[in-house]
Amino acid sequence: MRMHRFAAVVVAALVAGCGGNLLEGQKIDYKSAGKLPPLEIPPDLTAPSRDERFQVPDVAGTSGSATFSTYNSERAGAPRTTVAEVLPSVEKVRIERAGTQRWLVVPETPEKVWPMVKDFWQELGFLVKVELPEAGVMETDWAENRAKIPQDVIRNTLGRLIDGAYSTGERDKFRTRLERAADAKSTEIYISHRGVVEVYANQNKDLTVWQPRPSDAELEAEFLRRLMVRFGVEESRAKAQIEIARDPDRAKLQSTTEGASLLVLDEPFDRAWRRVGLALDRVGFTVEDRDRSKGFYFVRYVDPERDAQDTTRNDGILSRLMFWRSNRTDLKPEQYRVLVRDNKDTSQVQVLNRDGAAERSETSKRILALLHQQLK
Repeated sequence: MRMHRFAAVVVAALVAGCGGNLLEGQKIDYKSAGKLPPLEIPPDLTAPSRDERFQVPDVAGTSGSATFSTYNSERAGAPRTTVAEVLPSVEKVRIERAGTQRWLVVPETPEKVWPMVKDFWQELGFLVKVELPEAGVMETDWAENRAKIPQDVIRNTLGRLIDGAYSTGERDKFRTRLERAADAKSTEIYISHRGVVEVYANQNKDLTVWQPRPSDAELEAEFLRRLMVRFGVEESRAKAQIEIARDPDRAKLQSTTEGASLLVLDEPFDRAWRRVGLALDRVGFTVEDRDRSKGFYFVRYVDPERDAQDTTRNDGILSRLMFWRSNRTDLKPEQYRVLVRDNKDTSQVQVLNRDGAAERSETSKRILALLHQQLK
């Protein structure tokens, strides 16, 4: 939306020195507002195995033969050193789907998967802002998809000279949630997207603010596909799994006899529990804790507009947009319990207050309506 103004003569001179064949940008090319930390080697990685073809013969315990064939036969009975695989079995990495929601199942424990997922985001140009291994939650900082900027000669030239001369007016952040699967040997990986867009705040168009925009299920799917490839799955197989046909609607809103709202899911508890968790991430809830045995998600609702203020903290020229922060510091997110209850072949979702009583306010209806949009 913004461009640094340069003199026409300077632009013309710069363009004259550019070639006509410009590379087409990728569909996804994210750049975070801050600086990426150096890549870290995960502590659980072991040293690579060695190729014994180039191993120097031992002095002791050998016949002193000078030929490799003789030496190799002498060592034939010696055990070979092996190391544990870093990547999980490619054949068992798979995508599961319900409606617009997708998640990745990896045949490794969360402890082994966590550092690989973190490296995945950093290699794509994101800063990992939130790390809660005990809760299985990782969240990136706000970042801009530079691939959305139209690629013409002038824009490519200015982009090389001054980083940020052009902006898409959009920012994205992604939350990754890792859950241990029911078999205790696999990990379920959920990726949820949140986005904001920069809009004019007045008719004079001299002031802009950030506003939330809908989450992008297809963008989430694209990152799941890339993560599958990161785990060693072939591109064609990963793409085929992502493009499985959408399931029919599986959620509907109802009212209880006491006047409270209820969301009924046409699926068993295990599947409903996973889908509700992903939906909560999408619609702006912060999951502080969860108790699967009782079906509780302990959540706080985060105002998307307030969260969008973070896009300006490390964005240089955008820092002037922080003018409204002082009059919103008194706002605190409300705490709720989201209950997922098993009902044989179906499941029920209800919003409770922080004390565990049924919530009958308009807020609870709005929360269930937001969940219904994600779960239907």
